[in-house]
Amino acid sequence: MKNFNPANNIQDLQYFGEFGGVNPSISDSSTYTFLSAKTMFDTFEGNMEGCYLYSRHSSPSNLYLDQALAAMEGTEAANVSASGMGAITPTILQLCGTGDHIVSSRTIYGGTYAFLKNFTPRLGIKTTFVDITKLDVVQAAITPDTKVLYCETVSNPLLEVADIKELSSLAKKHNLTLVVDNTFSPLSVSPAKLGADIVIHSLTKYINGSSDTVGGVTCASQDFINSLKNVNNGASMLLGPTMDSLRSASIMKNLRTLHIRMKQHSNNAFFLAERFEKDGIKTVYPGLESHPSHTLYKNMINPEYGFGGMMTIDVGTLEKANELMELMQERNLGYLAVSLGFYKTLFSAPGTSTSSEIPLEEQKEMGLTDGLIRFSIGLDNDIERTYQSMKQCMIELNIL
Repeated sequence: MKNFNPANNIQDLQYFGEFGGVNPSISDSSTYTFLSAKTMFDTFEGNMEGCYLYSRHSSPSNLYLDQALAAMEGTEAANVSASGMGAITPTILQLCGTGDHIVSSRTIYGGTYAFLKNFTPRLGIKTTFVDITKLDVVQAAITPDTKVLYCETVSNPLLEVADIKELSSLAKKHNLTLVVDNTFSPLSVSPAKLGADIVIHSLTKYINGSSDTVGGVTCASQDFINSLKNVNNGASMLLGPTMDSLRSASIMKNLRTLHIRMKQHSNNAFFLAERFEKDGIKTVYPGLESHPSHTLYKNMINPEYGFGGMMTIDVGTLEKANELMELMQERNLGYLAVSLGFYKTLFSAPGTSTSSEIPLEEQKEMGLTDGLIRFSIGLDNDIERTYQSMKQCMIELNIL
């Protein structure tokens, strides 16, 4: 782990375009030709490396991005998909079938929660949602039918931190597959190096970073990625969440600046979190000593990339939250929008947006309050100026 630097792994990749371009050439074809019928047959059987048949199976552009993301996470292989959910759902369905059981963190992205709570039961797959920070509770939820332990490194939206090393030990003890969604913490945390079996990202967020593309990836062993892409029973192959070649080429270009962006996102979020907490605002950020998992997270991260760009504040009521977000947008401090990782700050009230799939009583039980605002802090050059403007908005609305 000490010698592993994900940004170096990305930097060390070298691809040449077919005409000597510094960017690999984009394969803008859905199907590929063969000079012999035997080569087509061998390719379809998976026995001809370097040959392409049909872009739902694979394409050069997607494989370049696969290799880059596997290098970033330190896994043997990866498989990109058309969305984050296009990575999560086939991964779960490849691992589980009728009669199987999943233990999942209770605070996860709303789409993942809805898939596990409402959709997989139709296939005979059950999920128990637990407080992932309490290892005894996780242990108690495991049954003989449990196949998967699922969590997010830093949870959406409450920013709870999963102890991946301990969860990995638990998973190994019970022969489970530990799946970790690392969307909130690319480069900062390397879950595979901490013992995760499978690492998932929504590429839509930090990795792409420009809010113009939807994508996902599953990073895992070569065997698991091969099983996802198997033409006879692979969930990714058969469900068809294929990434477009033009999109994968676009993400590849943005991936190269991820290390610069993550440092700035983290620095800015840390600055604002410290100031807001000092002002008496209820602030949650893993970089603050007041965060219950601060020490754990501090020992998990690659320090140069910081504690990430996500933070929350609680302003008491949904009405106040909405007023503040509308005023901040009016003052050009960011956008009232879901998602994260954009160059400008994005803010939303998770209970009525990204976590709205979670029933209200369960939101309350997990501590997701009406007045909670989730911030994805942007790349602002003068963060002191941003802070003063945000503080002025809070003063005007009697929040401060």
